[in-house]
Amino acid sequence: MAIEHFDDPTADFILRSSAPATDFHVHRLLLSLASPFFDHMLSLPQPSSREQAKIPIVEVYEPPEILQLLLQFIYPTPDPTIDNDLDALILVLHAAIKYDVLPAIESLRKQLVSESYLQQSPTRIYAIASRYELEEEAKLASRHTLGVNILDAPLSEELRYISAYSYHRLLALHHSRAQAAKGLLRLRGDVKCMECNGTYGAFSEGPKWWLDFQGRAAEELSARPTTQVIFTMEFLSKSFQRVECRKCPLSLLESWSFLEDLRRQIDELPFTV
Repeated sequence: MAIEHFDDPTADFILRSSAPATDFHVHRLLLSLASPFFDHMLSLPQPSSREQAKIPIVEVYEPPEILQLLLQFIYPTPDPTIDNDLDALILVLHAAIKYDVLPAIESLRKQLVSESYLQQSPTRIYAIASRYELEEEAKLASRHTLGVNILDAPLSEELRYISAYSYHRLLALHHSRAQAAKGLLRLRGDVKCMECNGTYGAFSEGPKWWLDFQGRAAEELSARPTTQVIFTMEFLSKSFQRVECRKCPLSLLESWSFLEDLRRQIDELPFTV
């Protein structure tokens, strides 16, 4: 069976997919231009003139839907966009790297680190990039993993295929950034609450809201060393809701420039492997 769009009668080569076995009628020239692997394979000695009457067939391991996507990167048509099926993208990327299909590799590397994939599955993206030694993509994905508690996240199948070195790099990034961020949780001397640590207050080490925030922020940073959570109004407001001080809400609002500066310092910490 020949698949639609790959049944051109002028084709001079056939790639046969795995089950269900499907014939893709393709052109040697296009394969050779797109892939050093195919260029080398097609430059090997050809069959005798009698055997040349039949179009050569090469069987491959890829299923038809993956082979079709791969070939679409080779032919002069718009590159397919695989933006909602990470499993399919992985299979096509694997095939593209195996057959050294350069146009496909270039396009798929960009698609792999699309915003949607990085937001949904940063740890998987990091593992995929590490497996195929895509260093820039691994760095970008590692930054997005900072918003994930990687030790408490669901186990990713892709982690099977990466080295201990790659995984340790990610763990080291999270640990070192968390430690550095927690070290920045120091109160500035002019941050006061007129009721609980003012001139006549009992808490010289800081307002009650700050002490509560400092403890909860340190815990959150240990799990996710990023500022995405701890500086939200939802997170901050819990600190004055939990303490018995009428003036702490005002103190927190008056400390906004201090909190913004603290956020900036944490954001400037190293954020990639």
